[in-house]
Order: sequence, then C-alpha cells, then structure tokens
Amino acid sequence: MQTSKVNTIDEYIAGFPKETQQVLEQIRATIKKVVPEAEEKISYAIPTFYLNGNLVHFAAYANHIGLYPAPRAIEAFKEELSGYKGGKGTIQFPLDKPMPLELIERIVQFRVEESLLKSLKKKK
Repeated sequence: MQTSKVNTIDEYIAGFPKETQQVLEQIRATIKKVVPEAEEKISYAIPTFYLNGNLVHFAAYANHIGLYPAPRAIEAFKEELSGYKGGKGTIQFPLDKPMPLELIERIVQFRVEESLLKSLKKKK
C-alpha cells in the first residue's frame, strides 16, 4: 500500500500488490475508454481523471477500491449501487468480488455528460 507521495497514476498503481494493480489498471482502462481526452493526474493523493474539473477519482484500500464520482452520480445510480457500501460521494467495490466495470463505465459516462453541460453553461 502507498506510504509515500506519488506524482503519477503509474507510480500510485505500482505501490500495490500485483492483484490490486491489475484491478486498478482495469478501472483506469475503463475510464480511459469512456473519456480518452481526460487528463490523468494525482489529486487528493489518489488517481484522478480531469475534464473541465475533477471528473472521477479512484483509490485502492486493503479490502476495496473506492470510486469517487461525485454525489450526483451516486444518486443517479442509487439502485444499482445499493449492494455496495458507500457514502455521499463514494462507492466501495470489494476486492474479493468481480469489479463491475460496465457499471463504472456508465457512471463515468454520466460524469462526462455532467462535465460537458457544466462547461456549456460557463460559456454562456
């Protein structure tokens, strides 16, 4: 697990056991598939995809992957997320279960649409 400051998502992922690295790379690839133009960076010490602001964050923990897509996304997918622990702006996907990549893809797509609407409103 991470104990030192990292500057890139590659560095972040490298700090975890191989099994966790594979899951983190799957999530990263899923996000990149939806929004290849998003900038990858480390924000709040965790991997972040940025498009007109923070789009989505994710992080690894001992027993789960945390996905941070913003409260509106959690609300929009409330029914599908009901089987997972989480909070106002976070979802916990257990590492001992298959990662719901298709659901993550749809959540990210929701955030991209929100981001684009936000950008259009700013331009008006």
